[in-house]
Amino acid sequence: MYGDIMNKQEKNLSENRKAYHEYFIEETYEAGLELVGTEVKSVKLGKANLKDSYAEIKNGELFIENMHISPYEQGNIFNRDPLRTRRVLMHKAEIRKLEALVSQKGYTLIPVALYQTRGLIKVRIALAKGKKLYDKREVMAKKVAQREVERSFKESYR
Repeated sequence: MYGDIMNKQEKNLSENRKAYHEYFIEETYEAGLELVGTEVKSVKLGKANLKDSYAEIKNGELFIENMHISPYEQGNIFNRDPLRTRRVLMHKAEIRKLEALVSQKGYTLIPVALYQTRGLIKVRIALAKGKKLYDKREVMAKKVAQREVERSFKESYR
């Protein structure tokens, strides 16, 4: 019951829909994100873009590269570089586990969502494996077939 209440309090701030098209998502992890004040304000206004971002493990720490957070308009001198590297806040054991999984061929870490829960900004990191072109075509064919089935059900009930 408590978990249901918490899920309703989540506010989606940014989503990486392209990741679901480009990768098979194996697992997702929730983590905190180290941001400065003007970045927090900008993210809460929905000015973050995860489209081409990825996560990388360096020296036992997890970082998000290439995530764009637009400068806060009233931030003037306190604004930071929009594409700077940002540290992800996770437990060491989880990072070590991810490092072992990413070392396998074809796996990578991709941020798929940025959201606010209980006043904190969280990022959902996905362990993903890249899709080949024929995989993408197969998924599209399944979606088209599913749409046709749903359409025929709707017509049969009319």
